[in-house]
Formats: sequence, C-alpha cells, structure tokens
Amino acid sequence: VVATKTAARIIFKMTQAMVATTPAPVSIDTQHDDMVHDAQLDYYGVKLATCSSDRTVKVYSVAKDQEVSHTATLTGHEGPVYEIAWAHPKFGSILASSSFDGSVLLHREVQPMGSWTLVHAHRMHESSVNSISFAPHEYGLVLAAGSSDGKVSVITHREDDSWDATFFQDNMLGVNSVSFAPCSFMSASDDAKDGMRLVVGGCDNKVRFWKLNAETKTWEQDDFDSSKADVTHTDWVRDVAWAPTVSSFNTVASCSEDKTVIIWTQSEDDRTEWKPVLLHTFDAPVWRVSWSVTGTILAVSSGDSDVTMWKQELDGKWSQVASVEDSQPAEEQ
Repeated sequence: VVATKTAARIIFKMTQAMVATTPAPVSIDTQHDDMVHDAQLDYYGVKLATCSSDRTVKVYSVAKDQEVSHTATLTGHEGPVYEIAWAHPKFGSILASSSFDGSVLLHREVQPMGSWTLVHAHRMHESSVNSISFAPHEYGLVLAAGSSDGKVSVITHREDDSWDATFFQDNMLGVNSVSFAPCSFMSASDDAKDGMRLVVGGCDNKVRFWKLNAETKTWEQDDFDSSKADVTHTDWVRDVAWAPTVSSFNTVASCSEDKTVIIWTQSEDDRTEWKPVLLHTFDAPVWRVSWSVTGTILAVSSGDSDVTMWKQELDGKWSQVASVEDSQPAEEQ
C-alpha cells in the first residue's frame, strides 16, 4: 500500500507489478482524531491498519472492490503512534505498533473475528520509538525497533510463549528507521540464524548495516561508512527499506531531509562495500520509501504530499513510472 497523510484521511492504491494497470487511488476517511502517521496492508491485502497522533491504531477490512470498513480500534499507547507493522500470517494475525511514549505493543486478532488482545508490551526504550520492522518469517517471530535514544532493540518470541529483547547502540543522536534484509535459504537453515541483517537510518545522516554474529549472538556493525561514499545524505535519514528480493545483489533505499533518495547496492560476492546511486532530488524532504512485493518498484513519499513510483531500467538507470498526488481540498484536510 502507498499512503499519503492528510489529517485523518489517507489515500492509498494497490501497487502491482505492472504500474500501467494499477487502479485509481482510493480515499478513506479513517475517522482518526489527529494526523495519520502510517498505513499498512497485511500480507494478503485484506486488512488495513492505520496509526495516528490520537494514540490509537485502527483496523479495517478491505473487500475485493476496495471497499474499506472499520473493524477495530486498538488502544494502549500514551503518545502519538508513529509506525505499524504486520507479522507474517504463519504466526496468526499480529500487528505491532510503536509510539512516542517509548513503547512497542503487539496485538493479536482472536475469536470472534475483529477482536484483538495485547500479547506483549515492550517498554524498554528511553525515548520515542520511531520505527519497527518484522524479520523474515524464516527467522521466527522477531521484531526490530529503532528509537530516538539511539538504540535498536530486537524482540524475539520464544517457543515457551515468552519474549526477550536485545539492544545495540546505533548512534547517539537517534534512530529514525530500521529494516530487515530478506532471508536466504542458506542462512535460514542455520540454527544460529547466521545471516540476519539490518539496515538503520539515523539522525547523524548515516545509513548503517548490522549483522547478527552467530557465535556471540550479538549484533555487529559493518565496517562500511556511508558518510565517506561518493553519494551520501547531508541531513537526517528519515527512512530505509531493504528490497525484499533474494538475488546476487542486496539493494537498499534510503531517503532524507536533504530531499534525496539514494539506492545502495552490494554484491553477494563482496559484502565489504555498498555502491550508492542518487535516485532523484525532490522538491521537499522525503519521508518514506517502500518497495513493492517483487522488489522492482520503489514508492517514495515526500513532504509536498506527492507519492512517486520508480523502476530500474535495463541500463541500470531509475525512472519515474507513476505518481499519486493528494488532491483533497484544503478544507477537507
């Protein structure tokens, strides 16, 4: 789902492999009482969740004709809710949310359908939790959370139904975004989960890459320094997104307050270097980047209320293939 935020209204469209056949955007009155910060479809595209500064998370059912109906309102946060994430359906219908109050809440849908229960509350960060990301399902039910305290926590569900969390310090200024790498079958078969990787974007203008050490069970930072790359961000990195496809190359998109989006690529044969390419310089700060399921189309949400979609051509260059503009009248926003 690609969403633009306009007060309590969102505009979304289903991105498909062929952008030319994508249906027109659908405008939804979420009935939130304040700004909407995030909107996410579940794995099957039949549930939509939104979160807001009104401290709530709302869940909707999405029909085949894209008719959306509200089914639940989740509470528990004591501050604005900044981001939400759906777990893989193999774990059931689980929805995570992160908040300015420093907490991460995980809710599970139970019977009767439309009823939700809190299964875990993670309240160990000292400041706002700005971003959350579920690991690939092959690793189990694992969630990463990035906070303004500069730390990233990795929350893991155990077989005895308990939860534990580990932390690592990414930087001292604050973390704005986290994203897991896709799982390769080789790494997933390792009991030690060797190969689990994260990309982190922070307030120090840097993009950092981390890997779980199979022996020490600790997270270790790659030697790569994004600030010394040929192309780099000069302001806060607002979002990072690891492309969900497994291939001979790793691909990560990052966006920044400096109005740029950078595509980082790394060969599986050489994991010491990331090569950056400037996708585009926009007219306003760029807030979010999101890959399609196939990892071939990148959606970019910028501060001018515009969402653009980009695709890499055969010659390696990126070109814009579609856009979704927020055309709601000002009095309705």
